[in-house]
Amino acid sequence: MRITTAGAGIAAVALVATLAGCGGRAATAEGRLSSEELQGRWWTWASTEPAPTNPVGDEDGSACGRNQPEDVWFLAGTFGTQAKRTCAVPEGVPLAFPLVNMFGTPADCADFMSTAEGSAVLDGEKVDADAHQAESIEIRSGAGNPVTGTDGSFTAHGCGLWVQLPAPEPGEHSLEIRGRSGGFSVGVDYTLTVDAA
Repeated sequence: MRITTAGAGIAAVALVATLAGCGGRAATAEGRLSSEELQGRWWTWASTEPAPTNPVGDEDGSACGRNQPEDVWFLAGTFGTQAKRTCAVPEGVPLAFPLVNMFGTPADCADFMSTAEGSAVLDGEKVDADAHQAESIEIRSGAGNPVTGTDGSFTAHGCGLWVQLPAPEPGEHSLEIRGRSGGFSVGVDYTLTVDAA
């Protein structure tokens, strides 16, 4: 089975979406998660919630705070549509999100990454993305989720274009996420509000 995500998306055989995973481990000394941990935690985060409250299907940002870990704040794309979301983010927590991502077999990832492209713009400034090739990851999904369509834990290979940012300063920030691979594309415009502690 192949599941692709560009901000978060799913199709019966090929799923395209943008997701971020949950977990209890802390970030590295530089504040960044390893590729395996970033992808596994993000996919777990994205596939924990059922359809009505899933952050990938969220149209306005009302689900952006669901099941967020303490050491990183995950953002999601969509299931292949455009969305505008408003999200309150706690002060002092770094951000992590995919521009476009997927999980499947190593061959699926090679095919997906051959056409993957995307961009992120924070407060008018383009930010760099990292290309993550096929990494073995563990995903823990919840019942009724629209991301994996399964309930339970499994191992797959994750890949995609990912961004990890240091904690934003207090105030309001704009973030534009765009991603594409093959015929799948996604776009999310976030208004992020960081309240001083």
